Amino acid sequence: MYAVRPGPRAVNHICIACRASGLNGLKQKGTRRQFGSQQPQWRGLDFQQFCTRSFGVLLATGAGAALLNGSHHFGLRELHAEAPPAPVEMTIEKTKKRKGLSKEENRDSISSQHLQVKKSWENPGVYAWGSNSGRVAAPDSEEAFVKSPRRIPFFDGVLLRDIKLDRNFAAAITENGDLLQWGSDFSAESRQPIPTLKGKNLTQVQISRDRIITLSSSGKVYTLPVSQPDQLSGPKPQESSWIPFLSSTSPISYRTIQTPEKVTSIASGLDHVLLLTSSGRLFTAASSSTEFPSKGQLGIPGLTWTHRPEGPYDQPHEITTLRGFNIRHVAAGDYHSLAVDGEGRVFTFGDNSLGQLGFDPNAESPYIDAPSLLPISKLYAGTSQTPRVTSIAAGGVNSFFTIDATRVAAPGEDPSGIRGIGRVTSDTWACGQGTWGGLGNGRWTHVQGSPTKLKALSGLFEYDEPTSTVIPIRLARLSVGSTHASATMNNVTHVGAHSGSSENDTNWGADVLWWGGNEYYQLGTGKRNNVAQPLYIRPLDAGEKKGKEKEKEKEKEEHRFQITPRGRVKVNGRWVEMEQRVECGRFVSAVYSGVCT
Repeated sequence: MYAVRPGPRAVNHICIACRASGLNGLKQKGTRRQFGSQQPQWRGLDFQQFCTRSFGVLLATGAGAALLNGSHHFGLRELHAEAPPAPVEMTIEKTKKRKGLSKEENRDSISSQHLQVKKSWENPGVYAWGSNSGRVAAPDSEEAFVKSPRRIPFFDGVLLRDIKLDRNFAAAITENGDLLQWGSDFSAESRQPIPTLKGKNLTQVQISRDRIITLSSSGKVYTLPVSQPDQLSGPKPQESSWIPFLSSTSPISYRTIQTPEKVTSIASGLDHVLLLTSSGRLFTAASSSTEFPSKGQLGIPGLTWTHRPEGPYDQPHEITTLRGFNIRHVAAGDYHSLAVDGEGRVFTFGDNSLGQLGFDPNAESPYIDAPSLLPISKLYAGTSQTPRVTSIAAGGVNSFFTIDATRVAAPGEDPSGIRGIGRVTSDTWACGQGTWGGLGNGRWTHVQGSPTKLKALSGLFEYDEPTSTVIPIRLARLSVGSTHASATMNNVTHVGAHSGSSENDTNWGADVLWWGGNEYYQLGTGKRNNVAQPLYIRPLDAGEKKGKEKEKEKEKEEHRFQITPRGRVKVNGRWVEMEQRVECGRFVSAVYSGVCT
């Protein structure tokens, strides 16, 4: 006789899955249910209902399989019909407050996601990991690697506007707009970040091979050497004072890049920088003092060191072929550039030796020195979908595009008789080199010219209860390092738990996935193997587990790192808008508490 396994074990597994997705036994208002290629997030269902329904499905499926497949599949000779056994009583208990715990302590105990959000608010700062050969991930340590996320003590309780990481140097912008620098290429003696460029109200920072490029709130672009000795010994400009007709000499050496319009965004490769203005015009300039851009990444045909106009080597050059396209976003890899306009069209230029521009490489002509329109529509040929690029990202020799594809009626189709007309699907595509898994498509492709879809980050949906509609799950942010990358999902989050809500009302953040090169432990998995498929990592405070602790951690697979979304919290006695952000650099990664301005 075929026996069905008792219910409690199945229910327990389902309950673990519920806690893994942050359900925590309570139906939240305004939540969404997720559908798609990834494991669903069951936050929208009542905990008891979900367990009961899921158990019923499992029970019915198991019994049905036994009858359909026959007794030989189970090692039985015959299957006899017998009197039904007495019904088994099954009691599903409601989530109860644990004895001796306060309401907040109970929330911490039942949800690691809630605890992560709480810690990020109570103690903001910077976590870093990966290569530490240049004392970037751990400025006060001589370790060669930091294998798992670790706090940098200097930044405890500190909010930042931006941060960029190289293997041997790093730069960050403080909440009040000053520049901080650290790492062995900055100073051989320093063991903590040091303020350098101050009083400029900086908002963005980028790094090249040997210079720091910053953008101020007024739209002015400043560049300065990475090296502290070069800052102190180089030419220092005169600075105006708040006192009329009085000026002083800057304590450090820096230069400015002047454009005819206000610059609103910057992106830098190893030798070049992209400057986007408020009217959508795009300028490029040399960003390194040792190498002039020579692979077409400036977007100006014929512009080389020997054929450059008179003036400073880092003077800006407008890409006139893009004038009138109203460029909205820019991104830069080591030697290539991307730009997207208001219509969702992407232009690429620079090095294409590994297909990073989205075109099959040509050994005889590895560079494209003029902006070229990427034929995104070819990716959706025959699908009855109209694509529009919504964001771009680049790093190293890889490029990424997020696309909203809208279902339209094909020629000859009657729109009134087609379901899903107007439905938007959000997809993520990549091109370039995948030798270390950097494409995130599950393959180890050496050269990828035509963009390839990241299935784990594409075609995801969730049910939005307030509007009673199914909506696509997009990427909130994509950070690309030299060989690895991270995607922050724009899934539903909840940070509304308060003293008046239920003890089972918990907060949770946005999902974050990682993939690519991991030779220097930059993925934060604690291991060194490269990863070609996006995956989750453990919470930032999990640390390095050993022995029995490691075994226990394996049993708690539901505990994964989630980013804390934007919220108004009290930091150091004052209310501020802040959120956590991810930054992937050259063999180094960081998560920092960013102030929202």
